[in-house]
Amino acid sequence: MINVKENEQLSIMNHSCAHLLAQAVTHLFPNAKFWVGPVIEEGFYYDMDLGDYAIKDDDLEKIEKEMKKIVKDGKRIVRKEISKDEALEMFKDDPYKIDLINNMEEGSIITTYTQGDFTDLCRGPHVETVKELKNFKLLKHSGAYWKGDANNKMLQRIYGICFPSQEELETHLNQIEEAKKRDHRKLGKEMGLFMMSDYGPGLPFWLPNGYVLRRTLEDFWLKLHAERGYQTIDTPIFLNRELWETSGHWDHYKDDMYTFDVEDGTYAIKPMNCPGAILVYNNALHSYKELPLRYSELGHVHRYEASGALSGLFRVRGFTQDDAHILLMESQIGDEVARILELYDYVYSIFGLNYAIELSTRPEDFIGEIEVWDAAEKALEKACLATGHKFKINPGDGAFYGPKLDFKLTDSLGRIWQCGTVQLDMQLPGRFNCTYIAEDGSKKTPVMIHRACFGSLERFIGILIENYGGVFPLWLAPKQVTIIPVNSEIHSEYANKVKQLLIEKGIKVEVDDRNEKLGYRMREAQLTKVPVVLVVGDNEMNSNTVNIRRHGKEGQQSMGVDELIESLQKEIEEKK
Repeated sequence: MINVKENEQLSIMNHSCAHLLAQAVTHLFPNAKFWVGPVIEEGFYYDMDLGDYAIKDDDLEKIEKEMKKIVKDGKRIVRKEISKDEALEMFKDDPYKIDLINNMEEGSIITTYTQGDFTDLCRGPHVETVKELKNFKLLKHSGAYWKGDANNKMLQRIYGICFPSQEELETHLNQIEEAKKRDHRKLGKEMGLFMMSDYGPGLPFWLPNGYVLRRTLEDFWLKLHAERGYQTIDTPIFLNRELWETSGHWDHYKDDMYTFDVEDGTYAIKPMNCPGAILVYNNALHSYKELPLRYSELGHVHRYEASGALSGLFRVRGFTQDDAHILLMESQIGDEVARILELYDYVYSIFGLNYAIELSTRPEDFIGEIEVWDAAEKALEKACLATGHKFKINPGDGAFYGPKLDFKLTDSLGRIWQCGTVQLDMQLPGRFNCTYIAEDGSKKTPVMIHRACFGSLERFIGILIENYGGVFPLWLAPKQVTIIPVNSEIHSEYANKVKQLLIEKGIKVEVDDRNEKLGYRMREAQLTKVPVVLVVGDNEMNSNTVNIRRHGKEGQQSMGVDELIESLQKEIEEKK
């Protein structure tokens, strides 16, 4: 799915369509007042104050109808520069626009855009005429606090999208409908993967099927890292405030940290794992011969997220980072980043996910010396180029302690997800007095690489649910095989015999021998998206075979039990 903000033509068109929306709203609600109508990745929205009136679903259709009338009228969109006094006079009845004007920097050029009977305060640019905006759709509405502050008034927000052609619009709307079917919250409930509770907002509960899925991912991750020379550690979930002050997280993250006081001081539940890994490193003396020293950790972290921002597994308050912290010499940075990129290439290919890399550079709230930052950014850039990985610069979006590579994954619907990261840190090891004995016998400070491939285990699982539409590949599926006896009284014994043989080979299998019709049980297996369904009746029982049906495929196949086991084991091992 397209990112409107990354396409200049679409950005201009969607911002112009936000004005078209506002004009239509003024025709239907003459007392409406407007805050802002920005372009977002998914299109545009406009925040508005309609007094005591609350927008309803059927209002969107009425607004769309009025927008089409305006488009048909075909007025040109006219830009005009005005003075601050003129702007204040023009929008004197709209407190939201007055607030915008009064908060503009001194000397700012103030512009308005007019289309017919509607004038809006805006920097622009816009399309030339409203005729260009005929291929639009209003998508949804919601409440939104003015300026995002819960202490302010709740405004009405209407979302929409606009494209140059009707064909592009219809393609996009079809993708939205497909995304709704794949919504991980919906599928997570249907498949018994996870749940949420009002007793712990933003804190997922893993149900039996979801726990199996999660453990399969964790086992895959642990095996990969053991093969690549990582040592797995586990650090405490909360640590003293002094640690977070030393690391710098207290100054940068304290508002997002959960803290509590006990008799020996203030403690914070960790929002990230890196200080714990540094304490592990400092637990012993180290030589240059040990470096790079690679610590891997499936660390459970917590960050405060506003309740309105919580969204299934995508935005939570407690999650597991698939972290690794690597201590190394500066001379080893290039080779180590190359190793990490090779690992990421392999992992993402397993799930059929393509990616693009962004190099995020020094933010405004950085710590350390600019010269050190420049060297770190150059090291990441050089490592990408040396391994043939293209990247684009994302200015000012690095972590406060170092620049980073961000990995933007593309799923089966073309949506972009921020997942993996590689962060180069030349600050924290020095703040914690980390050292190693160099070849000449002197003490030197190592460099630290922070990296996560999944990013968050919870979020990555949410992405996988939607990427696969719940139809997981065999190796990852929480239920790999369901065996259905045709007649529960006659064929259950044979079904359970086959089940036991599969269990002994590590295959996740269940028998559905409920007293229900065969068709009902088979439909239910389809709905729960089990990859392999085995039907067993008289023929299968007498010939030691099974009748195989694969999810999403037409037809069926008969196969001997031993041959079936060999085939499934191979498919699981190869992670097809």
